[in-house]
Amino acid sequence: MKKFAIVLAGSGVFDGAEIHEATMTMLAIKKQGADYEIFAPDIPQHHVVNHLTGEEMKESRNVLVEAARIARGKIKDLKQLNPRDFDAIIFPGGFGVAKNLCTWAFDGPDCTVNGDVEKVIKEMTSLKKPIGALCISPVLLAKVLGNVEITIGDDPATAAGVEKAGAKHVNTGHGEVVRDPHRPVFTTPCYMLDASIVDIAEGAENIVKAILEELK
Repeated sequence: MKKFAIVLAGSGVFDGAEIHEATMTMLAIKKQGADYEIFAPDIPQHHVVNHLTGEEMKESRNVLVEAARIARGKIKDLKQLNPRDFDAIIFPGGFGVAKNLCTWAFDGPDCTVNGDVEKVIKEMTSLKKPIGALCISPVLLAKVLGNVEITIGDDPATAAGVEKAGAKHVNTGHGEVVRDPHRPVFTTPCYMLDASIVDIAEGAENIVKAILEELK
C-alpha cells in the first residue's frame, strides 16, 4: 500500500489549511487504495481570522494544534516526517500556506519558506519521490525548487510571481493536473479558481491518481 505524507497549514481557508481541499485529498487517497499520515509545523500562526466576518482576531493559535482539528488529533510535528517512510508528499492549499508555511502572502516571490517545509521538499526531490500541491501550495515548489513547471490556475498576478521565482507557469482549469516534465512534481488549481466542492473533489482525485500512476 502506497503511503502519502499530507502537510497542513492550520485549519481554515483564511489563516490555515483549506478544509475542503484537505479532506478531499484524504478521501481521494483512501478511495484509491493508499494511506496517509498528516503533519504540520509546530509554529504560531501568522494571525487568526474570524471566518464569519473576515476580520482579524486578537488572539494567537498554533498551526499544529489547529491542523489537529482536521486530522481528528492524529497528526505529528513536521519535524518528525522522515521522507524515506513515505512514497509521496502532498500539500493542500489555503491562505495558511502563504502565511504560515511561507511568507508569499506578504512578500510574493521574495518570500521565505519555513525551514522544515523546505527541508522535506528538498529531501523528497532528492529521493525522486512525487510531490503534489493544490491551490496556492505550488508557490512553495516555485520558491524551493526554482526551475519547475507548475499551475495555480489562471490568476495573472500569482502566475507572474511564480515566473519571477524561477518556475514556469501553465494556465489550467478545474480538475487539470500539471506534471513537471523533468521530475515527479504535480500541481492542480482547486480554489485558486472560482470552484465548488465538486471541483475540489475532482482536482484532489485527479492529482492523487496521477501520483499513484507515477508510483506504479
